[in-house]
Amino acid sequence: MARDAARPRDESAGGASPAGSGRGPRDPQPAAGAAGRTFAAGRFGRPQAAVVAFTLAYLLPFAARCLLGGDREFLLYLAVMLLLVPAVAAVHAAVGLHVAALWGLSLWGLAHLAGGLVRVPESWPHDGAAVLYNWWLVPGRLKYDQVVHFLGFGLSTWICWQGLAAALRRRGCDPRPSAGLLAVAALAGMGLGAVNEIVEFVAVLMIPDTNVGGYVNTGWDLVANAAGAVAAAVAIGALSPRADR
Repeated sequence: MARDAARPRDESAGGASPAGSGRGPRDPQPAAGAAGRTFAAGRFGRPQAAVVAFTLAYLLPFAARCLLGGDREFLLYLAVMLLLVPAVAAVHAAVGLHVAALWGLSLWGLAHLAGGLVRVPESWPHDGAAVLYNWWLVPGRLKYDQVVHFLGFGLSTWICWQGLAAALRRRGCDPRPSAGLLAVAALAGMGLGAVNEIVEFVAVLMIPDTNVGGYVNTGWDLVANAAGAVAAAVAIGALSPRADR
């Protein structure tokens, strides 16, 4: 796997895979590809500022609602998100995340907060409280919660791939999306999904009457996380340019 997936970089080939970002030590320009523009590590310009502004624009109203309504569960989640903002900034500074990944993270946060705080009509199929997270998109088959997990940890897998690709480039290697490297990225995405379940477990221990759900809900969350991670890994492998094309 190491010989196939991390070959010494051929400077004459130029460019980098759009599926991974980050700059090699000799790259004069940040990588770019068909998927869109990739920004250099450490850069904070207008596109990144727009993501931050959008994120704050929905965090502040949700925070006010949680404070006024005494929603301790989502105050905990808001606190976690506020810790994640500088963490993502640090990763971007080191890796140079694709701007689409930054927007994806912001929209994922919005979908998460809306899931627990936005109510749905009582006539809509749901379990428990009438909020988006309990809404059955396909009754008995698919919930809003599972879609958010699928998309969110698919996105996390793509970000893990970008970090892995940037680390390999710094060592003079060409991070081609082999099965082995994509498996590492997918497993990392699933690991982040497990961390999310730990946060929810802490909420259950600290706060009575949460909307987290029970063992079956946790199991389906993990299944959705894994499905999203595998789907993202397959997409990265399929969409990344190959040397033999």
